[in-house]
Amino acid sequence: MSDTTSDRPAKDLVLEYDLDAPPEKVWRAIGIAEFRKRWLPDSELVDTAPVSTVPGEEVRYRLQDDEPPHLESLVTFHLSPNERGGTTLRIVHDLTDARLTQPQATNDNGLTLMRAA
Repeated sequence: MSDTTSDRPAKDLVLEYDLDAPPEKVWRAIGIAEFRKRWLPDSELVDTAPVSTVPGEEVRYRLQDDEPPHLESLVTFHLSPNERGGTTLRIVHDLTDARLTQPQATNDNGLTLMRAA
């Protein structure tokens, strides 16, 4: 018996950084549009307004690739203070484009066969 879940690529890209700056300063860089535009321009966003915000802790934006097929994704920036007085910044990039999810029949085993001519 094979484990098919291990054959699938991970859907989310998760990055974690320990920064020397306090959470308030990091929050300004990601949560205030004037500062965010310096490293994440409006042209990369589906909408310049965040999808959701928990002030000082988390903000989510919808992104869209600038090259075809222009896939959409959701990126979440989560802040938490670390033990050294700095900030742990966790970035979760989730590819959410509906075009990538295809419904499968319940009797489909996922194997695609091509007929030779």
